[in-house]
Amino acid sequence: MLNLTYLGHSAVLLKDGTHEVAIDPFLKDNPLASAKPEDIKAKFIVLTHGHGDHLGDTIEIAKRNDAMVIATFELAGYCGNQGVKNIHQMNTGGSYTFPFGKVKLTVALHSSSTPDGQYVGDPNGLIIEMGGITIYHAGDTALFSDMKLIGEMHAIDVMLVPAGDNFTMGVDEAAKAVEFVKPKIAVPVHYNTFPVIKIDPEEFVKKLPSGIEGKILKPGDSLSL
Repeated sequence: MLNLTYLGHSAVLLKDGTHEVAIDPFLKDNPLASAKPEDIKAKFIVLTHGHGDHLGDTIEIAKRNDAMVIATFELAGYCGNQGVKNIHQMNTGGSYTFPFGKVKLTVALHSSSTPDGQYVGDPNGLIIEMGGITIYHAGDTALFSDMKLIGEMHAIDVMLVPAGDNFTMGVDEAAKAVEFVKPKIAVPVHYNTFPVIKIDPEEFVKKLPSGIEGKILKPGDSLSL
C-alpha cells in the first residue's frame, strides 16, 4: 500500500510504511504548503528540475536527513556541490531501482535552471514505482504527443499533472495529457500558488475523459493507494 500526500504546488510525499520519498519539496516559500522543511523526514528526494519552486528546500532537507537526491545529471551534481553528500545522477529516458522502488526520468517540455542562474540540464517528468503503485509526476511541461507512449508503456495508477497555465499546460491541455496517458486517477498540481497560475481545478476534473477519476487534493490531503 502507498500513501500519497500532496504538500502544495508540485510537492508530494510518498510513504509505503518503510520508505519516504519527497518530490519537488518547495515548502518554506510556498504560501500554501501544508508542511515545513523540518517536518520532512524522507531519505530520498526526487526532483523534476531546478527551478526554485521545485528544487525548493531540497538542500536543507537532504542535509538534515542525510537523504539521497535523485535528479538529472547536472541537477544532482549541483546539489552535491551545495553540500549534499548522497546524490544519484540520471538522465532522460533512464531508469534505476532504489531501495524504495524504481524511478524513470521522462521528457518534459520546459526549462531548468537554479535560483542562482545555473543551468542544470533538461527538465523531466518522473515515473515512480513504489509499493505496488505506479505514479507519473509530469513535472512542469507543455503538452506533447509522446505522452501517449508513456501511457502505452506504463500502467499509470496516478498522474500528477500541471494545470495552472502560464508556465505549464493549462486546464484544456492538462486534460488532453490525461487522455493520452490514461491513468486510473488524475490529480492537478502546479496551480493557485501564485496569482498568475490561478485556475478552477473543478474545470480540469469536468474535462477529463470518461472512466478516469479526477481527484482535487488540498495541501495536506492524502490518497491511500
